[in-house]
Amino acid sequence: MLMKIAIIGTLLFLASVCEARRSRTRSRTKSKVQIGLPITGKYRDPESDQYYNNNDGAKILLASHFDLEYVLGHKIAFLCTAKGSPRPHITWFKDGTEIFAHHYLHIHEWLIGEDRVKSKIEIDPATQMDAGVYECTADNMYSIDRRSFKTDFSIAFD
Repeated sequence: MLMKIAIIGTLLFLASVCEARRSRTRSRTKSKVQIGLPITGKYRDPESDQYYNNNDGAKILLASHFDLEYVLGHKIAFLCTAKGSPRPHITWFKDGTEIFAHHYLHIHEWLIGEDRVKSKIEIDPATQMDAGVYECTADNMYSIDRRSFKTDFSIAFD
């Protein structure tokens, strides 16, 4: 009787181990199938490849540093320069929400040649509420390019 219980226990244990291995294999296979782009980076049809890899698409050429620590009460500024044909439009975001100019945040924009634009935001004076993630987005009819800047404040002791 004890022998039968031991055999049944062993069989149940082996069955659960096999099932666990099968489950792991299936999940690995699923993740490989869910990848959207082929490893080559090329699309299946030539129209999609031409559209998404268009040389005239918006591209950010110059952007501010990724991580910035600013001093409360001082000025902070972010810069973004983009290129594309037609000329890209630059939009600024803070923590995922589009930002607009107001009494202490100024947005400057310069058109350079036929296909470039330079944009700069300045915050003066900077407060604790200005800490967060800022994003510069350049877009035209062919593509969108983004750069993010993380900011946090420090307190200056005189």
